[in-house]
Amino acid sequence: MTQSVIVQVGQCGNQIGAQFWSSALKEHSSYDESGYFSESVASFFRNVDSKSGQNLPVCNPPSQIQRLKARAVLIDMEEGVLNGLLHSNVGELFNSTELIKDVSGAGNNWATGFHFYGNHYREQIIDSIRKECELCDCLQSFFILHSMGGGTGSGLGSRTLSLIADNFPDVFRFVIPVYPSADDDVITSPYNTTLAMKQISEFGNCVMPVENQSLAAICQQLGTAKVDHIKHTVTESKEKAFNKMNSFVAKVILDITASARFDGSMNVDINEICMNLVPFPKANYLVPAIAPLYSPKIPQPRHLDAIFSDVFSNSNQLCKVDLRKGTFLSCALLLRGNLQVSDVRRNVDRLSESTKFIYWNKDGWKTGLCSVPPIKQMYSILSLANNTCIKYSFENLRSRFFKLFSRKAHLHHYLNVDGMDINQVQLAHESLTDQIQFYNEMDDAKPLHVARPKVI
Repeated sequence: MTQSVIVQVGQCGNQIGAQFWSSALKEHSSYDESGYFSESVASFFRNVDSKSGQNLPVCNPPSQIQRLKARAVLIDMEEGVLNGLLHSNVGELFNSTELIKDVSGAGNNWATGFHFYGNHYREQIIDSIRKECELCDCLQSFFILHSMGGGTGSGLGSRTLSLIADNFPDVFRFVIPVYPSADDDVITSPYNTTLAMKQISEFGNCVMPVENQSLAAICQQLGTAKVDHIKHTVTESKEKAFNKMNSFVAKVILDITASARFDGSMNVDINEICMNLVPFPKANYLVPAIAPLYSPKIPQPRHLDAIFSDVFSNSNQLCKVDLRKGTFLSCALLLRGNLQVSDVRRNVDRLSESTKFIYWNKDGWKTGLCSVPPIKQMYSILSLANNTCIKYSFENLRSRFFKLFSRKAHLHHYLNVDGMDINQVQLAHESLTDQIQFYNEMDDAKPLHVARPKVI
Protein backbone atom coordinates (compact mmCIF):
# COMPACT_ATOMS: atom_id res chain seq x y z
CA MET A 1 0.00 0.00 0.00
CA THR A 2 0.94 3.66 -0.33
CA GLN A 3 1.83 6.20 2.33
CA SER A 4 1.04 9.88 2.86
CA VAL A 5 2.95 12.54 4.80
CA ILE A 6 1.02 15.26 6.65
CA VAL A 7 2.70 18.68 6.74
CA GLN A 8 1.20 20.95 9.40
CA VAL A 9 2.12 24.64 9.30
CA GLY A 10 1.12 27.36 11.72
CA GLN A 11 -1.28 27.42 14.63
CA CYS A 12 -4.34 26.48 12.60
CA GLY A 13 -2.57 23.74 10.63
CA ASN A 14 -1.24 22.09 13.77
CA GLN A 15 -4.58 22.23 15.56
CA ILE A 16 -6.25 20.55 12.59
CA GLY A 17 -3.37 18.07 12.53
CA ALA A 18 -3.88 17.23 16.19
CA GLN A 19 -7.52 16.42 15.53
CA PHE A 20 -6.62 14.40 12.44
CA TRP A 21 -4.12 12.17 14.26
CA SER A 22 -6.59 11.57 17.06
CA SER A 23 -9.30 10.62 14.53
CA ALA A 24 -6.92 8.41 12.52
CA LEU A 25 -5.90 6.46 15.64
CA LYS A 26 -9.51 5.93 16.65
CA GLU A 27 -10.49 4.81 13.16
CA HIS A 28 -7.73 2.24 12.80
CA SER A 29 -8.15 0.89 16.33
CA SER A 30 -11.89 0.55 15.74
CA TYR A 31 -11.35 -1.26 12.43
CA ASP A 32 -8.70 -3.65 13.73
CA GLU A 33 -8.43 -4.34 17.47
CA SER A 34 -5.68 -6.96 17.08
CA GLY A 35 -2.86 -4.48 17.70
CA TYR A 36 -0.90 -5.57 14.63
CA PHE A 37 1.03 -3.21 12.36
CA SER A 38 -0.73 -3.73 9.04
CA GLU A 39 -0.36 -2.02 5.66
CA SER A 40 -3.49 -0.05 6.48
CA VAL A 41 -1.96 1.43 9.64
CA ALA A 42 1.32 2.06 7.79
CA SER A 43 -0.43 4.55 5.49
CA PHE A 44 -0.09 7.25 8.15
CA PHE A 45 2.07 5.69 10.88
CA ARG A 46 5.50 4.15 11.44
CA ASN A 47 6.12 1.27 13.84
CA VAL A 48 9.22 1.95 15.96
CA ASP A 49 11.08 -0.57 18.08
CA SER A 50 10.62 0.51 21.70
CA LYS A 51 14.22 -0.41 22.60
CA SER A 52 16.40 0.40 19.59
CA GLY A 53 14.26 3.15 18.07
CA GLN A 54 14.56 1.52 14.65
CA ASN A 55 11.65 1.52 12.22
CA LEU A 56 9.99 -1.85 11.85
CA PRO A 57 8.63 -2.81 8.40
CA VAL A 58 5.24 -4.27 7.64
CA CYS A 59 5.64 -8.05 7.87
CA ASN A 60 3.61 -10.97 6.57
CA PRO A 61 2.07 -12.01 8.86
CA PRO A 62 1.88 -8.58 10.55
CA SER A 63 3.94 -7.97 13.67
CA GLN A 64 2.75 -6.39 16.91
CA ILE A 65 2.66 -2.60 17.22
CA GLN A 66 5.36 -1.35 19.60
CA ARG A 67 5.43 2.44 19.31
CA LEU A 68 3.56 4.35 16.63
CA LYS A 69 5.02 7.50 15.13
CA ALA A 70 3.17 9.82 12.78
CA ARG A 71 4.33 10.39 9.21
CA ALA A 72 4.27 14.12 9.80
CA VAL A 73 6.28 17.33 9.73
CA LEU A 74 5.20 19.99 12.25
CA ILE A 75 6.10 23.64 11.66
CA ASP A 76 5.17 26.74 13.63
CA MET A 77 6.94 29.97 14.44
CA GLU A 78 5.34 30.13 17.89
CA GLU A 79 5.91 27.47 20.51
CA GLY A 80 2.52 27.40 22.23
CA VAL A 81 0.51 25.09 19.98
CA LEU A 82 3.38 22.67 19.33
CA ASN A 83 4.18 22.40 23.04
CA GLY A 84 0.52 21.78 23.74
CA LEU A 85 0.45 19.12 21.02
CA LEU A 86 3.39 17.29 22.58
CA HIS A 87 1.53 17.13 25.92
CA SER A 88 -1.79 16.10 24.38
CA ASN A 89 -3.25 12.61 24.03
CA VAL A 90 -1.45 12.23 20.67
CA GLY A 91 1.84 13.72 21.87
CA GLU A 92 3.68 10.39 21.84
CA LEU A 93 3.31 10.24 18.06
CA PHE A 94 5.88 13.03 17.68
CA ASN A 95 9.46 13.62 18.73
CA SER A 96 10.22 17.06 20.16
CA THR A 97 13.52 17.15 18.28
CA GLU A 98 11.74 16.82 14.93
CA LEU A 99 9.58 19.92 15.30
CA ILE A 100 10.49 23.11 13.43
CA LYS A 101 9.63 26.06 15.62
CA ASP A 102 10.54 29.59 16.67
CA VAL A 103 9.27 31.88 19.41
CA SER A 104 8.35 35.25 17.89
CA GLY A 105 5.81 34.34 15.19
CA ALA A 106 5.21 36.02 11.83
CA GLY A 107 3.00 38.82 13.12
CA ASN A 108 0.15 38.26 10.61
CA ASN A 109 2.56 39.16 7.81
CA TRP A 110 2.81 36.87 4.76
CA ALA A 111 6.17 38.38 3.79
CA THR A 112 7.69 37.56 7.18
CA GLY A 113 6.54 33.96 6.95
CA PHE A 114 7.43 33.45 3.29
CA HIS A 115 10.70 35.37 3.00
CA PHE A 116 12.20 35.79 6.48
CA TYR A 117 11.30 32.45 8.07
CA GLY A 118 11.15 30.69 4.71
CA ASN A 119 14.77 31.56 4.00
CA HIS A 120 15.93 30.98 7.56
CA TYR A 121 14.39 27.51 7.92
CA ARG A 122 14.53 26.44 4.27
CA GLU A 123 17.17 23.74 4.65
CA GLN A 124 15.70 22.45 7.90
CA ILE A 125 12.25 22.13 6.36
CA ILE A 126 13.58 20.31 3.29
CA ASP A 127 15.71 18.02 5.45
CA SER A 128 12.83 17.12 7.80
CA ILE A 129 10.48 16.37 4.91
CA ARG A 130 13.14 14.34 3.09
CA LYS A 131 13.82 12.23 6.21
CA GLU A 132 10.13 11.50 6.57
CA CYS A 133 9.85 10.58 2.90
CA GLU A 134 12.82 8.21 3.10
CA LEU A 135 10.98 6.24 5.79
CA CYS A 136 8.13 5.52 3.36
CA ASP A 137 8.07 2.42 1.16
CA CYS A 138 5.77 3.95 -1.45
CA LEU A 139 5.15 7.66 -0.85
CA GLN A 140 2.20 8.84 -2.89
CA SER A 141 1.01 12.15 -1.47
CA PHE A 142 1.53 15.12 0.80
CA PHE A 143 -1.30 16.81 2.67
CA ILE A 144 -0.43 20.41 3.55
CA LEU A 145 -2.57 21.95 6.32
CA HIS A 146 -2.40 25.69 6.96
CA SER A 147 -4.45 28.85 7.30
CA MET A 148 -4.61 31.69 4.79
CA GLY A 149 -5.24 34.67 7.04
CA GLY A 150 -2.26 34.63 9.42
CA GLY A 151 1.43 35.14 8.78
CA THR A 152 2.95 31.74 9.47
CA GLY A 153 0.16 29.70 7.89
CA SER A 154 -0.13 31.78 4.74
CA GLY A 155 3.53 32.76 4.33
CA LEU A 156 5.53 29.81 5.58
CA GLY A 157 2.75 27.42 4.56
CA SER A 158 2.86 28.51 0.92
CA ARG A 159 6.68 28.59 1.01
CA THR A 160 6.74 25.02 2.33
CA LEU A 161 4.41 23.97 -0.50
CA SER A 162 6.73 25.49 -3.10
CA LEU A 163 9.73 23.72 -1.52
CA ILE A 164 7.87 20.40 -1.67
CA ALA A 165 7.00 21.00 -5.33
CA ASP A 166 10.63 21.77 -6.17
CA ASN A 167 12.13 18.81 -4.29
CA PHE A 168 9.40 16.18 -4.74
CA PRO A 169 7.74 17.08 -8.05
CA ASP A 170 6.38 13.57 -8.69
CA VAL A 171 4.50 13.27 -5.39
CA PHE A 172 0.89 14.49 -5.35
CA ARG A 173 0.31 17.63 -3.28
CA PHE A 174 -3.11 18.05 -1.65
CA VAL A 175 -3.54 21.44 -0.02
CA ILE A 176 -6.23 22.12 2.58
CA PRO A 177 -6.10 25.87 3.26
CA VAL A 178 -8.42 27.42 5.83
CA TYR A 179 -9.78 30.71 4.52
CA PRO A 180 -10.66 33.44 7.04
CA SER A 181 -14.18 34.72 7.57
CA ALA A 182 -15.19 38.00 5.97
CA ASP A 183 -15.32 39.57 9.44
CA ASP A 184 -11.93 38.22 10.49
CA ASP A 185 -10.11 40.39 13.03
CA VAL A 186 -6.78 40.16 11.14
CA ILE A 187 -6.95 43.38 9.14
CA THR A 188 -4.23 42.30 6.73
CA SER A 189 -5.80 38.89 5.97
CA PRO A 190 -6.85 39.96 2.41
CA TYR A 191 -3.16 40.61 1.63
CA ASN A 192 -2.05 37.34 3.21
CA THR A 193 -4.74 35.27 1.51
CA THR A 194 -4.16 36.78 -1.94
CA LEU A 195 -0.38 36.36 -1.74
CA ALA A 196 -0.72 32.76 -0.53
CA MET A 197 -3.29 31.94 -3.21
CA LYS A 198 -0.81 32.62 -5.99
CA GLN A 199 1.49 29.97 -4.53
CA ILE A 200 -1.11 27.28 -3.84
CA SER A 201 -2.75 27.79 -7.24
CA GLU A 202 0.63 27.22 -8.88
CA PHE A 203 2.09 24.42 -6.75
CA GLY A 204 -0.93 22.51 -5.40
CA ASN A 205 -2.18 19.56 -7.47
CA CYS A 206 -5.53 19.67 -5.68
CA VAL A 207 -6.66 22.51 -3.43
CA MET A 208 -9.60 21.84 -1.12
CA PRO A 209 -10.52 25.20 0.44
CA VAL A 210 -12.22 25.31 3.81
CA GLU A 211 -13.80 28.42 5.29
CA ASN A 212 -14.06 29.22 8.97
CA GLN A 213 -17.51 30.67 8.38
CA SER A 214 -18.83 27.40 6.96
CA LEU A 215 -17.31 25.32 9.75
CA ALA A 216 -18.87 27.62 12.33
CA ALA A 217 -22.27 27.36 10.61
CA ILE A 218 -22.08 23.55 10.61
CA CYS A 219 -21.26 23.51 14.33
CA GLN A 220 -24.21 25.80 15.05
CA GLN A 221 -26.41 23.60 12.90
CA LEU A 222 -25.40 20.56 14.92
CA GLY A 223 -25.85 22.41 18.18
CA THR A 224 -22.20 21.98 19.14
CA ALA A 225 -21.57 25.60 20.07
CA LYS A 226 -22.63 29.12 19.39
CA VAL A 227 -19.65 31.01 18.04
CA ASP A 228 -19.62 34.52 16.64
CA HIS A 229 -16.04 34.89 15.42
CA ILE A 230 -14.28 31.61 14.75
CA LYS A 231 -10.53 31.95 15.14
CA HIS A 232 -8.10 29.10 15.63
CA THR A 233 -7.08 30.20 19.10
CA VAL A 234 -7.32 27.84 22.03
CA THR A 235 -9.52 28.98 24.90
CA GLU A 236 -10.98 26.56 27.40
CA SER A 237 -14.61 27.60 26.80
CA LYS A 238 -14.41 27.15 23.01
CA GLU A 239 -12.01 24.23 22.78
CA LYS A 240 -14.71 21.64 22.13
CA ALA A 241 -16.21 23.78 19.37
CA PHE A 242 -12.83 24.13 17.66
CA ASN A 243 -12.17 20.40 17.96
CA LYS A 244 -15.51 19.71 16.29
CA MET A 245 -14.72 22.17 13.50
CA ASN A 246 -11.28 20.66 12.98
CA SER A 247 -12.76 17.16 12.98
CA PHE A 248 -14.65 17.94 9.76
CA VAL A 249 -11.39 18.94 8.06
CA ALA A 250 -9.72 15.80 9.42
CA LYS A 251 -12.57 13.72 8.02
CA VAL A 252 -11.83 15.03 4.52
CA ILE A 253 -8.33 13.51 4.68
CA LEU A 254 -9.59 10.25 6.16
CA ASP A 255 -12.26 9.86 3.48
CA ILE A 256 -9.94 10.72 0.59
CA THR A 257 -7.44 8.11 1.71
CA ALA A 258 -9.98 5.48 2.84
CA SER A 259 -9.65 3.53 -0.41
CA ALA A 260 -5.87 3.43 0.01
CA ARG A 261 -6.23 2.05 3.54
CA PHE A 262 -9.22 -0.29 3.41
CA ASP A 263 -10.90 -2.69 1.01
CA GLY A 264 -13.82 -1.76 -1.21
CA SER A 265 -15.67 -2.74 -4.36
CA MET A 266 -14.85 0.53 -6.18
CA ASN A 267 -11.65 1.80 -4.58
CA VAL A 268 -10.28 5.09 -5.87
CA ASP A 269 -6.55 5.70 -5.78
CA ILE A 270 -5.32 9.16 -4.81
CA ASN A 271 -3.74 9.73 -8.21
CA GLU A 272 -7.15 9.10 -9.80
CA ILE A 273 -8.55 12.10 -7.94
CA CYS A 274 -6.06 14.47 -9.54
CA MET A 275 -6.29 12.77 -12.93
CA ASN A 276 -10.09 12.79 -13.15
CA LEU A 277 -11.05 15.98 -11.31
CA VAL A 278 -8.48 18.52 -12.54
CA PRO A 279 -8.93 19.05 -16.30
CA PHE A 280 -6.63 22.11 -16.42
CA PRO A 281 -3.83 23.32 -14.10
CA LYS A 282 -5.92 26.36 -13.12
CA ALA A 283 -8.97 24.24 -12.35
CA ASN A 284 -7.44 22.64 -9.26
CA TYR A 285 -9.90 23.93 -6.62
CA LEU A 286 -12.26 21.25 -5.29
CA VAL A 287 -15.11 22.21 -2.97
CA PRO A 288 -15.44 19.58 -0.19
CA ALA A 289 -18.77 18.58 1.33
CA ILE A 290 -19.72 15.86 3.82
CA ALA A 291 -22.93 13.96 4.42
CA PRO A 292 -24.29 13.09 6.82
CA LEU A 293 -23.02 15.66 9.31
CA TYR A 294 -22.56 13.35 12.26
CA SER A 295 -23.61 14.34 15.75
CA PRO A 296 -24.86 12.09 18.59
CA LYS A 297 -27.68 14.59 19.16
CA ILE A 298 -29.05 14.43 15.60
CA PRO A 299 -30.65 11.29 14.12
CA GLN A 300 -29.01 10.10 10.93
CA PRO A 301 -30.98 10.00 7.66
CA ARG A 302 -32.64 6.62 7.23
CA HIS A 303 -32.83 6.81 3.45
CA LEU A 304 -29.64 6.63 1.45
CA ASP A 305 -30.97 8.90 -1.31
CA ALA A 306 -31.32 11.73 1.22
CA ILE A 307 -27.57 11.63 1.94
CA PHE A 308 -26.77 11.93 -1.76
CA SER A 309 -28.97 15.02 -1.91
CA ASP A 310 -27.56 16.49 1.31
CA VAL A 311 -23.98 16.38 0.06
CA PHE A 312 -24.95 19.02 -2.55
CA SER A 313 -26.73 21.20 -0.01
CA ASN A 314 -25.19 24.54 0.98
CA SER A 315 -25.36 23.56 4.65
CA ASN A 316 -23.00 20.62 4.06
CA GLN A 317 -20.29 22.50 2.17
CA LEU A 318 -17.03 23.19 4.01
CA CYS A 319 -16.60 26.23 1.79
CA LYS A 320 -19.41 28.79 1.70
CA VAL A 321 -20.54 28.51 -1.92
CA ASP A 322 -23.70 27.67 -3.84
CA LEU A 323 -23.07 24.87 -6.33
CA ARG A 324 -26.30 25.72 -8.17
CA LYS A 325 -24.84 29.05 -9.31
CA GLY A 326 -21.86 27.47 -11.06
CA THR A 327 -20.92 24.91 -13.66
CA PHE A 328 -19.45 21.55 -12.73
CA LEU A 329 -16.19 20.70 -14.48
CA SER A 330 -16.08 17.39 -12.59
CA CYS A 331 -17.26 15.87 -9.32
CA ALA A 332 -16.16 12.98 -7.12
CA LEU A 333 -18.40 11.08 -4.73
CA LEU A 334 -16.32 9.02 -2.30
CA LEU A 335 -18.58 6.70 -0.33
CA ARG A 336 -17.88 4.61 2.73
CA GLY A 337 -19.95 1.86 4.28
CA ASN A 338 -22.11 -1.10 3.37
CA LEU A 339 -23.41 0.25 0.06
CA GLN A 340 -24.12 -1.35 -3.27
CA VAL A 341 -22.85 -0.22 -6.65
CA SER A 342 -26.46 -0.12 -7.81
CA ASP A 343 -27.22 2.48 -5.09
CA VAL A 344 -24.43 4.66 -6.40
CA ARG A 345 -25.45 4.40 -10.04
CA ARG A 346 -29.12 5.07 -9.29
CA ASN A 347 -28.35 8.25 -7.36
CA VAL A 348 -25.76 9.51 -9.82
CA ASP A 349 -28.33 9.14 -12.61
CA ARG A 350 -30.88 10.99 -10.48
CA LEU A 351 -28.51 13.82 -9.59
CA SER A 352 -27.32 14.19 -13.19
CA GLU A 353 -30.76 15.43 -14.19
CA SER A 354 -30.43 18.54 -12.01
CA THR A 355 -26.66 19.07 -12.15
CA LYS A 356 -25.15 21.38 -14.74
CA PHE A 357 -21.92 19.96 -16.14
CA ILE A 358 -19.80 21.71 -18.74
CA TYR A 359 -20.71 20.58 -22.26
CA TRP A 360 -17.49 18.69 -22.94
CA ASN A 361 -17.70 16.61 -19.75
CA LYS A 362 -21.37 15.73 -19.26
CA ASP A 363 -20.45 12.49 -17.53
CA GLY A 364 -17.85 14.07 -15.26
CA TRP A 365 -18.60 11.89 -12.21
CA LYS A 366 -15.93 9.94 -10.36
CA THR A 367 -17.25 7.52 -7.77
CA GLY A 368 -15.49 5.44 -5.15
CA LEU A 369 -16.86 2.89 -2.71
CA CYS A 370 -14.93 1.80 0.38
CA SER A 371 -16.52 -0.90 2.50
CA VAL A 372 -15.29 0.43 5.88
CA PRO A 373 -17.59 3.16 7.29
CA PRO A 374 -16.51 6.00 9.58
CA ILE A 375 -16.72 5.38 13.32
CA LYS A 376 -20.29 5.25 14.69
CA GLN A 377 -21.80 5.70 11.22
CA MET A 378 -23.40 3.26 8.78
CA TYR A 379 -22.19 5.13 5.73
CA SER A 380 -21.01 8.54 4.58
CA ILE A 381 -20.22 10.51 1.44
CA LEU A 382 -17.44 12.98 0.70
CA SER A 383 -18.09 15.14 -2.34
CA LEU A 384 -15.26 16.97 -4.12
CA ALA A 385 -16.86 19.37 -6.58
CA ASN A 386 -14.82 21.15 -9.23
CA ASN A 387 -17.35 23.93 -9.70
CA THR A 388 -17.01 27.46 -11.07
CA CYS A 389 -19.05 28.86 -8.16
CA ILE A 390 -15.79 29.11 -6.19
CA LYS A 391 -15.15 32.29 -8.20
CA TYR A 392 -17.67 34.19 -6.04
CA SER A 393 -15.50 33.60 -2.97
CA PHE A 394 -12.50 34.76 -4.97
CA GLU A 395 -14.35 37.89 -6.13
CA ASN A 396 -15.19 38.71 -2.53
CA LEU A 397 -11.53 38.28 -1.59
CA ARG A 398 -10.41 40.49 -4.47
CA SER A 399 -12.83 43.21 -3.35
CA ARG A 400 -11.48 43.14 0.20
CA PHE A 401 -7.92 43.10 -1.11
CA PHE A 402 -8.48 46.12 -3.35
CA LYS A 403 -9.95 48.19 -0.52
CA LEU A 404 -6.59 47.99 1.21
CA PHE A 405 -4.32 47.98 -1.82
CA SER A 406 -5.96 50.99 -3.50
CA ARG A 407 -4.87 53.05 -0.47
CA LYS A 408 -1.59 51.15 0.00
CA ALA A 409 -2.80 50.63 3.58
CA HIS A 410 -0.50 48.50 5.77
CA LEU A 411 1.65 47.76 2.73
CA HIS A 412 4.83 49.18 4.29
CA HIS A 413 4.86 46.32 6.81
CA TYR A 414 5.30 43.91 3.92
CA LEU A 415 7.76 45.97 1.90
CA ASN A 416 10.06 46.36 4.91
CA VAL A 417 10.79 42.61 4.83
CA ASP A 418 13.94 41.64 2.90
CA GLY A 419 13.08 39.97 -0.38
CA MET A 420 9.62 41.53 -0.63
CA ASP A 421 8.66 44.15 -3.23
CA ILE A 422 5.51 45.74 -4.61
CA ASN A 423 5.75 43.63 -7.75
CA GLN A 424 4.93 40.46 -5.79
CA VAL A 425 1.72 42.02 -4.49
CA GLN A 426 0.71 43.11 -7.98
CA LEU A 427 1.45 39.68 -9.43
CA ALA A 428 -0.63 38.03 -6.70
CA HIS A 429 -3.54 40.35 -7.55
CA GLU A 430 -3.16 39.54 -11.25
CA SER A 431 -3.08 35.82 -10.48
CA LEU A 432 -6.33 36.09 -8.50
CA THR A 433 -7.94 38.05 -11.34
CA ASP A 434 -6.79 35.46 -13.89
CA GLN A 435 -8.28 32.70 -11.73
CA ILE A 436 -11.64 34.49 -11.67
CA GLN A 437 -11.47 35.12 -15.40
CA PHE A 438 -10.76 31.45 -16.05
CA TYR A 439 -13.91 30.39 -14.20
CA ASN A 440 -15.91 33.06 -16.04
CA GLU A 441 -14.74 31.55 -19.33
CA MET A 442 -15.75 28.08 -18.16
CA ASP A 443 -19.21 29.40 -17.26
CA ASP A 444 -19.59 31.00 -20.70
CA ALA A 445 -18.22 28.02 -22.64
CA LYS A 446 -20.56 26.72 -25.34
CA PRO A 447 -20.13 23.96 -27.87
CA LEU A 448 -18.95 24.95 -31.32
CA HIS A 449 -21.37 24.07 -34.09
CA VAL A 450 -19.34 23.41 -37.18
CA ALA A 451 -21.37 23.15 -40.37
CA ARG A 452 -21.04 19.83 -42.11
CA PRO A 453 -19.45 20.09 -45.56
CA LYS A 454 -21.84 19.73 -48.44
CA VAL A 455 -21.25 17.04 -51.01
CA ILE A 456 -21.52 18.46 -54.53
